[in-house]
Order: sequence, then structure tokens, then C-alpha cells
Amino acid sequence: MDAAVLAQVLRELPQIADPNVLVGTATADDAGVYRLTDEIALVQTVDFFTPIVDDARDYGRIAAANALSDIYAMGARPIAALAIGAFPETMDAHVIASILGGGAEKAREAGIEIIGGHTIKDDEPKYGLAVTGVVHPDRIWRNNTGKPGDALVLTKPVGTGILTTARRSDEINDGALRPAIDSMLTLNRGAAEIAARFDVHAATDVTGFGLIGHLAEMTSGGTGAEISAHAVAQFNEVERLAEADVIPGGTRANYRFALERGVQFSQSVVLARRMVLCDAQTSGGLLLAVPPDRSTELVHALKKAGLGGAREIGSLTPEPVILVVD
Repeated sequence: MDAAVLAQVLRELPQIADPNVLVGTATADDAGVYRLTDEIALVQTVDFFTPIVDDARDYGRIAAANALSDIYAMGARPIAALAIGAFPETMDAHVIASILGGGAEKAREAGIEIIGGHTIKDDEPKYGLAVTGVVHPDRIWRNNTGKPGDALVLTKPVGTGILTTARRSDEINDGALRPAIDSMLTLNRGAAEIAARFDVHAATDVTGFGLIGHLAEMTSGGTGAEISAHAVAQFNEVERLAEADVIPGGTRANYRFALERGVQFSQSVVLARRMVLCDAQTSGGLLLAVPPDRSTELVHALKKAGLGGAREIGSLTPEPVILVVD
């Protein structure tokens, strides 16, 4: 659902009154958090989508990694998951088994099991997970608690939406898509474990609303942000494809919403690069707000762990506006 439509829908919902709900729908955070005791809070999220790659097992693995990402973005540890599936009656059972098997494989990599689920018949396949995690109530990473001056660190390149769209229309071959698939298959577990050694003030993961959309959520606590478009790592070919107008509908909607939200782009930031920054991601990286004196060390640690796309991309500012410079 487009960010603007979702925001309108959420405004019409009743406010949550339960005091044990530590994170609900008000801040558009990555997951809900419910306090069980003074030491334990449950973290709950759900995510599913239609196929974005041809290989059934990769589709299942990417969908699972994407759902698990919301748990890591809260600074939490996943403990179990349920599968959600919608499949055509004509789909081969072996293909469905490959999708579910891929999801189970990725869940096991995260150290958890898929312990149940639900399926329905539908003309278009859909698959994902509802994931439960745990976190100490005092150590939740929220998405809008960053402080002016915090450095912004992004752990993965952007451009998966444009690349998967390009592959569907045969604008690129499988080889050109493979780096994006490998990135989408990479759990944010390692990045979260590394970031936990630093003083994370705020965190979110970059998914369907794109980098700029999720950055807007991060600044909803009263800060602004300034980021460098050139500092953001992107996959090869992405900007060229955007220049050729190979852009998914969700990315276009994200850009329109960014302009409506008052995001300011310097004139030197060309339209294709703006689209890349708004590109709707699947299983994207973590966006972390950390003290500026820790950012270099954090980026170094992420790269040492194999996350070569990790970059410091800007900072939070006291002025409540998002500025994108070249």
C-alpha cells in the first residue's frame, strides 16, 4: 500500500490504550512491542509479498529474510515464526514446497523454526512470515528517537526494486540481478549484532517505502536530516536503468510522497538518482542513527564482517526537513 494511503488509514484507527504496548502503530515503526515483564517484551511483525525472482527457493528465502529484518531493526532477537501463503490451485506442489522450504531454510539460518502457518487459494502467489522476537524493554531500538548530530549509517546498497523490475522486462540478465539477490538473501542479523556494540539511538530497515520514505519516519520525532546522494551505495546499472525509465510503480509513488512530505532535493541531484533513493526495496539494509564519533568505527566493523555496501550517508539535523544534496 502506498505510504500516503497507509498513513491516512492508520490515522482513522482507534488509539492504542494498553500501557503494556511499548511500540504500536503511532510511529510507523518496524514491529509492535508488547511488555510481558520488566525484563522481557515481545516483538511482533508480519510481512509477505508476491514473487520478485524466478527461483522458487530464492523467493521463499528472500521473503523470510525480509520479514526477519523487522525484528533486527528493533534491536530484538527472533524466537519463532509462522508462515503465510497464498497459492494458485494450478501451482505445482513441488514449487510450493520449494517456496516454503526456502523460507524454512532462512529461518533456521536465523536460529529459529517456522512452527505453523496458514495458506489460502489465490490466483497470484504470495508468501511471507509472521515473526515473534524478544527484547529487553529498556533496549528497544525505535525508529524516531535519533538525536540532532547523529550520523546515519546504511548497511546495504539500494536499487533492488529497479533491478527486479528490469529483470522481469528482460532489460538485464540473471547475472546482473545476482548481486541484488545475494543482498536480499543476506540476513540483517550480522549488521544488528555489530550495531548493538555501539550506541544506537534509532534504527529502521529500508524496505517498501525506500530510503527516503523510511528516513522520513526516522525524522518524525522532531529532527531533520541531510544526506549525500553520492554517499549511498547502489547496485551496478541501477541509475542507468532509472534514466531509461525502468522504474517500479511503488518507487514512483515513494517519490511523489517524498515531495508531498517536503523533502528537498538539491538541483544537482538528477531525477534518476532521486528515484534510486526512493526505490522500493525488499530485504534492504538497516538505517542506523549513532553518535558521530562512533560512525567510522561502525562502518569499518560492518565492512570487515563482509557488508561492503555499508556507508555513512549523512546526519540528523535540528531543522525538521530532509535535505538531499549531491
